[in-house]
Amino acid sequence: MNYRHAFHAGNFADVFKHSILVGLVEALKAKQTPFGFMDTHAGRGRYQLDGSEAKRTGESANGIHRLLGATRAPTLVHVYVNLVRSLNAGHEELSVYPGSPLIASLLMREIDRGTLCELQPEECSALKSVFRGDARFSVHERDGYAAMNALLPLKERRGLVLIDPPFEAQDDEFRIIEKALADASKRWPGGIYAIWYPIKLRQQVQPFHRWLARSAFDKVLIAELLLHPDNSALRLNGCGMALINPPWKFDRQLEELLPALQELLSQSRFGQHRVEWLKQD
Repeated sequence: MNYRHAFHAGNFADVFKHSILVGLVEALKAKQTPFGFMDTHAGRGRYQLDGSEAKRTGESANGIHRLLGATRAPTLVHVYVNLVRSLNAGHEELSVYPGSPLIASLLMREIDRGTLCELQPEECSALKSVFRGDARFSVHERDGYAAMNALLPLKERRGLVLIDPPFEAQDDEFRIIEKALADASKRWPGGIYAIWYPIKLRQQVQPFHRWLARSAFDKVLIAELLLHPDNSALRLNGCGMALINPPWKFDRQLEELLPALQELLSQSRFGQHRVEWLKQD
């Protein structure tokens, strides 16, 4: 794999993904019983915005930095931004950006548990350093899809699986995800699954949506944010999150969140957002 998220940390896709992740974790905390969290492609957990990789692309300028001055924004945005700020206490500028597992860990309680999977040795070594001493989390250097097959259902019997692959396999990645979810539907049909995906060409995403609509799961909700028209394979025009078994009334939170993100992250007059049920019993 050639993908290195350090080049893209804090970009608009991270803002979209992590704002939704905050909402999912907060919803799970509404019940007093413990929950589990699995991240199948956890990355290194923490990224340096003042590092050479992030500076080379400068993508955070049109991502997390756009939100720092926001005053009138949904609660999820404020919670997310405050989490990022908390990791940069004492610094005038943002130097650290949290990956998904670190975002989740900052919100999770002592009774909750996390399982983090990262296949790349260097990234996994960094991830283990971030979570060393945190007894709530176990870190595995292994394929996340295989881990789903081996470790689901989670011991807590309720919780969230975040699937956020680098999509180096392009269209094939969707087929891999479909196979993993088909197996998961037999092992843990009631779990919450959040699948992030890139949007370049609309026709690349449509077969995945059709598969989700035919899947064994009862509820599938789609959230998408586009900054450019979805008609060019040469750039990331937007991204989406497929939510299987989303928390109760989570669609309403998304309907408040996405218009705000579209406005805050706008890059052209072609921006748009979408919240739609593919399946709803």
